[in-house]
Amino acid sequence: MSVLTVVLALFAALSNAAASVLQRRAAAQDEDRAGAVHVVRSLLRLVRDRYWVGGAALLALTTVLQASALAVGSLAVVQPLMATELLFTLVVGSVVFHRRPDLRTWLAFVALAVGLALFLGAASPAAGQDTATPGRWGWAGLALFCAVTGFAAVGSAVRGAPRAALFGSASAVAFGGTAALLKEVTGRFPQGVGAVLTQWPLYATGAVGVISFLLLQSALRAGTLAASQPALTLGDALTSVALGWALFGEEIVLGVRVLPELIGIALIGLGSVGLARAPSVHGTWDTAPAARDGPGKGRRQEQEQEQT
Repeated sequence: MSVLTVVLALFAALSNAAASVLQRRAAAQDEDRAGAVHVVRSLLRLVRDRYWVGGAALLALTTVLQASALAVGSLAVVQPLMATELLFTLVVGSVVFHRRPDLRTWLAFVALAVGLALFLGAASPAAGQDTATPGRWGWAGLALFCAVTGFAAVGSAVRGAPRAALFGSASAVAFGGTAALLKEVTGRFPQGVGAVLTQWPLYATGAVGVISFLLLQSALRAGTLAASQPALTLGDALTSVALGWALFGEEIVLGVRVLPELIGIALIGLGSVGLARAPSVHGTWDTAPAARDGPGKGRRQEQEQEQT
């Protein structure tokens, strides 16, 4: 694991977290003004919002940083490192929304991030091939399609935090697929620019990236970041590890390292349960009123409501 890979992945995580926060702010304000509407109609309004545009620009920067990291590192290393996005989301969100999440949310996010880091550190994913094993992309594409459509279909039938988490999961699987396709594209760079431009992975990356983006917008509109972001970040990391193993031969160490891996999985489970019970998941720390009212006002309003 090179220092350059780690630095690029961490900056990509920070950029992606900031993008999610800014676009969640814009989506919350839009929903407050117009109510729940079709995501495409909503996008037509959001393109005029400076927060949404800033978030879109950061998503583009994330793609560049992520592609650069994948060019020098393995898929199973780069994507899990981006799990730090969980903590970056809380930090950036606290600044943008002028309100800190409750302690339980912080602890849950930390447990998720530490658990994932422990699992992946113990598993120590090994670098594989630069491009996928011939013939495997068809099966991988079918599996990704089934997973994305399944999460999105169930998410469409529910509301609130479950909807945000399910659309976050659908977006996560799609973004994991996008990352794998990016890895495929960068692996074909030695063939020359002309060859890359005439082969399918580049255009599949663009198509899947657009789908991932639209699913992300649905997740951000459905509910708070505390519900959607863990599903998005963890799902992306785990999908990428699976695709790294299935497509690029990136192996995971087991044997004596099973114990720390199990501890990591247990921390992920505890963090998920704690987050499901955290007030922030069902609260308003990242809604439009919190962003407009300024520091402290939202907390005072909640205290007044509790007293009445």
